[in-house]
Amino acid sequence: MPKLLNLFFVGDIVGTPGLELAATLIPTYVRKYEVDLLIVNGENVTDGKGISEEHAKKLFDLGVHVITTGNHVWDRWDSRKVLGSDRRILRPLNYPRENGGNGHIIVDLGEKGKAAVLNLQGRVFMQPIDDPFKTADWILSKIHEETKVVLVDFHADATAEKMALGWHLDGKVTALLGTHTHIPTADARILPRGTAYQTDVGMTGPYDSVLGMKKDLAIRRLTMSTPHKYEVAAHDVRLAGVYVQADAESGRALKMESFVFPAF
Repeated sequence: MPKLLNLFFVGDIVGTPGLELAATLIPTYVRKYEVDLLIVNGENVTDGKGISEEHAKKLFDLGVHVITTGNHVWDRWDSRKVLGSDRRILRPLNYPRENGGNGHIIVDLGEKGKAAVLNLQGRVFMQPIDDPFKTADWILSKIHEETKVVLVDFHADATAEKMALGWHLDGKVTALLGTHTHIPTADARILPRGTAYQTDVGMTGPYDSVLGMKKDLAIRRLTMSTPHKYEVAAHDVRLAGVYVQADAESGRALKMESFVFPAF
């Protein structure tokens, strides 16, 4: 019998509504799936932009092993302090190395072995940072010396870029899960060489909104073509998540479940 690892990933937590629902539901999912490694994307957890020390602590108190982020983590200045103070809080690895923080971590799970989490960001319609494909190839050559179990949070805008990296890394990582667009996609599957893939996991936050933002403000931004203050919405809060069961030796994904709760 293969040694199994159960991974659970929670999509972009947006504001207090998303954090409160995550705090309520995550313990249930940890028990249901007998979770060994719990990862959440927390780039929008504090007022919809960035992550504070207080909110990071709340997530770790829930049993979260690793917090991933993305481009919006830089929108809150004190997020930089948070990134530099705790190796378990990641920022995309392919940002210039002069930025604080880490882009990957290997978690020691005791007798269960080790598992890695890698945070990358896309370039299409986003900042012109380093190539995520070459960055992934480089860091995986080092990670694989310690573990074959690797979950990638690929924070990207373009679906084609996410799919391309998924195919590029098929068989090299356990899971590649897309974040950033906040809209759950209906393409969750295990690719032929054993990588669990979903273009976007979706948002953990208020769906009576525009990507978590109050609808009237989002509409005003688009119709007036000028900035307006980002304010997190409050209603129809749902959790988006993915469960992946992995073979701890080969790193191949054996099972995958993607869901939004409550369902639409």
